[in-house]
Amino acid sequence: MTSPVVEQEKKFDILRNPAGDLLIVIRARIDSEEKPTIIYDGGEHALLYRNEKHTVVLDYIHPAVRENLIKSVSVLVVEAQGNSIVREYFAHVKTVKKIPLPEIEAA
Repeated sequence: MTSPVVEQEKKFDILRNPAGDLLIVIRARIDSEEKPTIIYDGGEHALLYRNEKHTVVLDYIHPAVRENLIKSVSVLVVEAQGNSIVREYFAHVKTVKKIPLPEIEAA
């Protein structure tokens, strides 16, 4: 049995349309998402649980989108490789008082 993978997303974009809806662009992973959830406390960091064995740490979320993220019910996540979209899916946003930041493995 393999242990869960936790990795820091070194480069990602969070885009906001005029209606305030958010889109998060991250690099594509090999495995597929399953019940993706974003855990967020309104601060600098969020956790994207792609599936039960793979968590992505989204660090240093820009202050201009934090309020929109904490108010969101779901966010569109786009996984891309170069200019190609590999997959896209909606992730439910769960707000918490404090994110339990995990140990990050070197990627």
